[in-house]
Amino acid sequence: MTGGEARRVVVDEPGRHRLETGEVPRPGPGEVRVAVHAAGICASDRELYDGTRAAGYVRYPVTPGHEWSGTVDAVGEGVDPALAGRRTVGEGFRACQVCARCRAGETSLCTAGYEETGFTQPGAFADYLVLPARLLHPLDDAADLSAAALLEPAAVVAAAVLRAAARPTERIAVVGAGTLGLLAVQLLAASSPAELLAVDPRARPLAQATAMGATDAATPEQAGELHGRYDLVVETAGAPGTARDSCLLARRGGRVVLTGLPEPGAHGIDPVHLGVSQLTVTSVFGATPAAWSYATRAFDVGLLRPAALITHRLPLTAFATAIELVGSGEPEVGKVLMMP
Repeated sequence: MTGGEARRVVVDEPGRHRLETGEVPRPGPGEVRVAVHAAGICASDRELYDGTRAAGYVRYPVTPGHEWSGTVDAVGEGVDPALAGRRTVGEGFRACQVCARCRAGETSLCTAGYEETGFTQPGAFADYLVLPARLLHPLDDAADLSAAALLEPAAVVAAAVLRAAARPTERIAVVGAGTLGLLAVQLLAASSPAELLAVDPRARPLAQATAMGATDAATPEQAGELHGRYDLVVETAGAPGTARDSCLLARRGGRVVLTGLPEPGAHGIDPVHLGVSQLTVTSVFGATPAAWSYATRAFDVGLLRPAALITHRLPLTAFATAIELVGSGEPEVGKVLMMP
C-alpha cells in the first residue's frame, strides 16, 4: 500500500475472490476509519467463501472480515476527535437502534433486518475499515492488537456466559474446544466452578483447555460416561450432534446454552428428555453491546488471554491459503489471522 491507495479482499461470488486496490475510504458523519491491524478467519467466513452461508446472511460481492482489531485513523463529522489514535475493536451488527428488540438491548435480534460487517457490509480483510463510531469498544493503550482480533468470538462467548449465570461450586462442561470453547473455558474458570470439563475429539485443544483453566478433559466418547452430571453445559462446537450431547450431559434441572450454529441436518434434541429432565435450554446468536463490554473489560484486565489461540498470521495476499487452512480440519490449525 502506498500513498492514497488501500487494498481489500473482495469475494465476488462463492469460490471467486480478488485483491482490489482503490482509494482510501473516507468516514462519513458519525463514522470512523480504522487502520486494520489484524482480522481473524472463522468457519462462517469459510461458509461465505464456499457459498453455504444461509440465504439472507450474506450479500455478494463483499469484503469479509468480522473479527478484527485496529487503530482509529480518522473520524467523521460529529465524532469525538479524541478517538483518533485509539486502539479499538468493534461490534459487527449494524442494528437500527429504534426497534423494540434494539431498545431492549438485544441488537443481534434487530427486526429491521440483518446487516453485519463482513457479511453484508464491507469487512476487515482490508487495509482500512469504515464503520459507525457507536460500534467501537476502545482498548487500553498497551493492548495487544493481534490478540484483540479475537474479541469478536470472545464477545459471543461472553453473551453465553452472561446468559448462563454460572455460580461458584457448580459443575460445568464446555462442549467443543475450538476458539469459542477455549475462550469460554477462560471466562468460566473465573466463576470458581467445582469442576470444569472440556469436551473435544482432538488432543491438542483438550491440552490447551486444561492449560487455560479446565479441571478435566474428555473426548465425546469418554463424555458419554458423564451424562446427567453437570449443572451447566455451554455448547460451542456447532457439530451435528453437540446440541443433543450437551443436553445429555446436563443434570436434571440443569442449564444448557447453545452457541454453535450447525448446518442443516443436525441431530435434534429429544423433547421427552427435555421435559422429563426439566432442562433450561437457551441459545446465543452474536453478541449484544453488554457482552462486548464484558469481553473487552475481561481482556483489558487479563482475564481473557486469546493470544495463545493464534497459530497463523498471513498477509492479505495469502487469503486463499488462509481459507484453505480454516477448512482443512488439521489439528494444528488454531486461529488464523489476516495481517494487513
